[in-house]
Amino acid sequence: MAIPNRSTPERSVGVRGSVSAGWQRVVDLWGSPGLTRLLRLVPAVLVIVAVTVAWDSPEDRKLPWALILALAAVVVIGNLVIIGYGEKSSERTIGLLVFVVVGSLLWYALPNSVLIVLPFWAVRAAVRYHRPGRGETVVVVLGILGASLPLLATGPVSGAIGIAVGVVALLLASTNRRAREEQLDELQVSLARKQAAIEEHSRAAALAERARIARDVHDVLAHSLAGLSLNLQGARLMLVRDGASQEAIEQLTRAQGLAADGLAEARRAVATLREDSVPDARAMADLVTAYRLETGSEATFDLEGQSRELAPEAMAALYRALQEALTNTRKHAPGAPINVVLRYADARTVLTVDDHPGKPPARAVSGGYGLLGMRERAELIGGSLEVGPTDDGWRVELMIPG
Repeated sequence: MAIPNRSTPERSVGVRGSVSAGWQRVVDLWGSPGLTRLLRLVPAVLVIVAVTVAWDSPEDRKLPWALILALAAVVVIGNLVIIGYGEKSSERTIGLLVFVVVGSLLWYALPNSVLIVLPFWAVRAAVRYHRPGRGETVVVVLGILGASLPLLATGPVSGAIGIAVGVVALLLASTNRRAREEQLDELQVSLARKQAAIEEHSRAAALAERARIARDVHDVLAHSLAGLSLNLQGARLMLVRDGASQEAIEQLTRAQGLAADGLAEARRAVATLREDSVPDARAMADLVTAYRLETGSEATFDLEGQSRELAPEAMAALYRALQEALTNTRKHAPGAPINVVLRYADARTVLTVDDHPGKPPARAVSGGYGLLGMRERAELIGGSLEVGPTDDGWRVELMIPG
């Protein structure tokens, strides 16, 4: 009897699947926003390490110790400012300018340290995530000079030229990667728009077919049932007038009731066929995805709790509230990361939309007609709307029963 081979392709496929899943988890971890922010703190960590190492080596210092400590503090603060504000904010640009100038001075003050990476990092940060403006262009020029001039003052010209070439190579590589990512984003937006157009065309065709069927049901079946119900009612009255048997009258009454029920069902079918489709959680997730693709900002959509079917008016209120919240973010905090959570709790459903531009709004606003409409829509179905500033942005929270 043949013994099956236990090292079969099925087991190999399972192992490969596990390895692929593990690798994907590693990729997701390295691409997570939290870890990305931690990695952007590497310059501050390097400054602290370099200053600590140079504490016991006075021969490696070219500037007074107090000045070195002040420069190190400014670089660390500049690093925090750079990662704390949006990619296109003026605060970030100012932070980059301060960072590259002070970082280059600190590199000159501690020439035997690893702080040569500071101007390199500033140049990459200036061009990596969006097309540089005037401020970022100045950062690039200062980064090239800041990386090469300290070597020119203390070493051979060839070393300074090599460092400058290295900065330029990093600049070109970062620019090229940004351009490829922009092309990929544009392709995703184009595909999303094409898919949306196809779905809209299919939806329009389906709605047209439903409208045609609704007209046929209304014009033929509903009218026929209405006429039948009237005739049966007339026949029942005639039997009562002529003194017919009670059994015959009851039979005719039941027939009239069946005709009336059929007419009511036909009318409900017509109403169902003619009403528009109700948005669902997937449609809300598509809104968040569209926001991410259109703005290039971080945007997440999370479902919490056991999902359940909600009333059409409740689901429509959630969908419109998310639409309005995303519109307000585009207007008042462009480029801000977004976190959307749809939570199914006991006897209620809560939608929370948080944007994180890095700071609360300069002044709280009561909202325009959009927020007023959201609040009125929520109150009509027994819900409530709460809006207001948070520590680093703005929150919209809609609670509806069900």
